[in-house]
Amino acid sequence: MASNTSKTARASVRAGQGAGGALSVLGEYKYLIPLADGRFAYVRNLTNGKTAHLKTDSEAFVEEIRTLAAAGHGTKIRNELSALNESFPAHGWDTTEKRLVDAGVFEG
Repeated sequence: MASNTSKTARASVRAGQGAGGALSVLGEYKYLIPLADGRFAYVRNLTNGKTAHLKTDSEAFVEEIRTLAAAGHGTKIRNELSALNESFPAHGWDTTEKRLVDAGVFEG
């Protein structure tokens, strides 16, 4: 059985499920899986079924979140960013959210 997700991505998802970093809460999936103290993240795109491994300060990250926000997932992503910032205040999730807001990702 072939998979479009790398072995490392699958292992990270399994680790996140068991370590209190639940990937779904009451049937709602998480969009962001933090990695390397917030410098990277897996971004789960539920519109196309793909998971991208992106640097959180990259243009590719901004565009991936912009795509999800345009598809109506912006509020949930902002809630996840706030929760990540509360759970891991030293990881810079507030800076990541500010960068996305400044780029106009959550508008319109």
